[in-house]
Amino acid sequence: MLVLAIDTSTPAVTAGLVALDGDALESRGDRVTVDPRAHGELITPHALEAVKAAGVTLRDLDAIVCGVGPGPFTGLRAGMATAASLAHALGIPAYPVCSLDAIAADVAPGEAPFLVLTDARRREVYWAAYAADGARTDGPNVERPGDLKTTIKVAAGDGALLYADALGVQPIEPRFPSPIGLVKAARKDFGEEPAPLTPLYLRRPDAVEPAARKKVTTS
Repeated sequence: MLVLAIDTSTPAVTAGLVALDGDALESRGDRVTVDPRAHGELITPHALEAVKAAGVTLRDLDAIVCGVGPGPFTGLRAGMATAASLAHALGIPAYPVCSLDAIAADVAPGEAPFLVLTDARRREVYWAAYAADGARTDGPNVERPGDLKTTIKVAAGDGALLYADALGVQPIEPRFPSPIGLVKAARKDFGEEPAPLTPLYLRRPDAVEPAARKKVTTS
C-alpha cells in the first residue's frame, strides 16, 4: 500500500511517500521545508517531488493522509486543499489525522506520559497529553503556556522548545509531524470510509471580515 502523507499544521511544509506492508512502514521519499510563509507555495511541489523520488506516479497511490491540525487557518487550508484535490482527482480516500497524534506516534517508546505542544502563535500553544504507550489522554487544546497545569515533565513538538522554561518540561524529539508519523496515526482507519477532512482550528481565524463602515451624516 502506497500512501502520500501531507501536513501543513506547523512551520514545516511536509510531504512524503510511505509504503505499508503489514505492520512495516518504509519511507520512500520525503520533502520537508521549515518556512511558515511557504505552505501554499510549496506543498503541491513537495508532494509531486516526493512521489517522483519514490519512482512511482500519482496513479500508483492507494491513499492520502493529511494532518488536520490543530494549526493556523492559512497553513491548514493549503495542505487540506491539496490533499482533497488529489484524492478527488485520483479517486482514492483521504484520511484526516490530528497532527499532534502524528508527532506522538514518532516519540520513542518509554515508561512515562508525555505532552505534544506546537506553536499556536499569539504566545499560545496547541497541546495534547499522551500515555506512555502513545494513547492520547487529553486534548487537543489551545492555551497560554503559563496557564497549562500539568505534572508531565517531557514534551515533544516545536512548542516544547519555545516554552520549555514556562512549562517546566524537558523537550524531546520530534519537533514536527513526519510522513511516517502521520501514517502511523492514521493506519487504524485504513480500509474504512474516511472521516471528512475537517480542520482543527480550536479558535477563530486571525483574519476576520472588516466591520461595516459607519454611516457619515452631515448636519
